[in-house]
Amino acid sequence: IIPFAVLGLIYYLNFKELYKNLYLDSSLKTKTEQARTTNLEWTRKFGDIAPFMQLDLKLITRSKRAKSSLWMLGLGLLYGLFFYPNPVYANQEWFFVFIGIFVTGIFLINFGQFIPAWDSSYYKLLMSQNIKYEKYLKSKFTLMIMSVIIMFVLSIPYVYFGWKILLAHFAAAIYNIGINSHVILYGGSFNRKKIALDQKAAFNFQGTGAVQWIIGLPLMIVPMIIFAILNYLISFEIAIAIIIALGLVGIALHQKIMSFITARYQATKYKMIDAFDQDN
Repeated sequence: IIPFAVLGLIYYLNFKELYKNLYLDSSLKTKTEQARTTNLEWTRKFGDIAPFMQLDLKLITRSKRAKSSLWMLGLGLLYGLFFYPNPVYANQEWFFVFIGIFVTGIFLINFGQFIPAWDSSYYKLLMSQNIKYEKYLKSKFTLMIMSVIIMFVLSIPYVYFGWKILLAHFAAAIYNIGINSHVILYGGSFNRKKIALDQKAAFNFQGTGAVQWIIGLPLMIVPMIIFAILNYLISFEIAIAIIIALGLVGIALHQKIMSFITARYQATKYKMIDAFDQDN
């Protein structure tokens, strides 16, 4: 009796399952999942440069090469820990601004040095849209300035090693905003190397030219030399004040400087288009 009962139960369960899936259409239904997209609505607050900012942010978060700008933020923020805890550097005040430039300007340096080569794969198409160069460059500038401010705020805990370090970082941030942001944008007008966005960033020098090496001098060395000389001849406070003053001058002259840089990009527009069309 038991075997027949088991057989009957199996038959019943099988019949019930077949009946439930009797209609062919039900087996052809596909599961739908809600697509997840990065919310960039906040960029609309920046007006007509928002589309360019969104393009850059998508580039940074999606392409292998540009993602290096993100993980380099962590490296830049922790850079000071290689020096400040070491007693050897405790009295090396001339070195504080150099570290501050690097810590607060890590994104500016890493991302900015390849402007506009990040867009090299579609630069010709981008330029054919009759876009305003001023807006295009302003979006890059805005992202870099935002990064400097964020990195300075995140570096405030370095005050643990002394108030002079915090002051040096603040001066470096102002200098990055007023001077280095413009320097690196101007340097970008000389970029002629195409970047392969699908390649990994680690130990990858593809797309790197003489511009990337030369630009490091005014970005890092010049402010350090100015600060070191003033710190040695006068005082730490005066040296800090001069670095801040230079940055403020750059901020005050921002519109005029950007007009000059924009004119430079417009003058070299077709040279860049031609260069980015080449495989290098």
